[in-house]
Amino acid sequence: MRYRELGRSGLSVSEIGFGAWGIGESSWVGASEDESVRALHRAVDLGVNFVDTARGYGESERIVGRVVRERGADEVLVATKVPPKNGTWPAPDGLDPAETFPGAHIRDSLETSLRVAGLDHYDVLQFHVWSDEWVGRGDWLETIAQLKQEGKIRLFGVSINDHQPDNALALVRSGAVDSVQVIYNVFDQAPADALLPACAEHGVGVIVRVALDEGGLTGRITVGTTFPEGDWRNRYFRGDRPAQVERRVAAIVADLGIEPGEIAETALRFVLSAPAVSTVIPGMRSVRNVERNTALSDGRALAADRLAVLAGHRWQRNFYS
Repeated sequence: MRYRELGRSGLSVSEIGFGAWGIGESSWVGASEDESVRALHRAVDLGVNFVDTARGYGESERIVGRVVRERGADEVLVATKVPPKNGTWPAPDGLDPAETFPGAHIRDSLETSLRVAGLDHYDVLQFHVWSDEWVGRGDWLETIAQLKQEGKIRLFGVSINDHQPDNALALVRSGAVDSVQVIYNVFDQAPADALLPACAEHGVGVIVRVALDEGGLTGRITVGTTFPEGDWRNRYFRGDRPAQVERRVAAIVADLGIEPGEIAETALRFVLSAPAVSTVIPGMRSVRNVERNTALSDGRALAADRLAVLAGHRWQRNFYS
């Protein structure tokens, strides 16, 4: 496993992290707690030292905390998220930060997360939505400073609204944030335009989510793909989107001259080829997922000609509207 600096925070994180949304019984139908625990332990065995969870991820915080405690001396860095008080995702324009992240709500959410996980601190506390309209307003920054001073968190970050990477540029430039989490993949390359350069300039760590497009960049989504009832992917891949994904993945495979089974590896290497990226956090609900993804932390970035080909496969869309 290779490690990268999380911005200028002083923390080194495994370049393959563990995205813990889908573990346990959750919105990903079929996930089991026993397998999730095995997957987490295997990830740490293979050098993963960064796990991303959230207050809104069902039993994820509890399961992550259980594994961290079981590992004992192994240092596992854990990031969690505070949901907006008003429960609105993504954050629309015009909201006062007092409606979304007032200080008392931030503190209460963190205390709950610590109690559920059985931990005494989190390494990164993130807001689960963000709006640059909140820079310099509200009492959230004062609260974050107090929580750092108390030792309950080490770093502060935000999870940027889906497909809105430029909505955190003012925050990054303000110096108030240690890390940002953002969707970045072969299809959604917009963060490379302005956000990634800004993070590199200002020493802000970058945590990449949805690197495999929720499965779209694995080659397993085809026109006939279905998901169990209650699985959230029924919405993400609704309508003719499986057919669109299948066509676009086939075009990538053809343009690169690779085998269909190599698309997931290519997608992760694409993300890791960006120097500003600190870690990528694919969801890994099984030991097999863990072993496959962690094997890619070998320093083999994609060649410039391959990155140029992939640059032509940007796909501007919003799966949530």
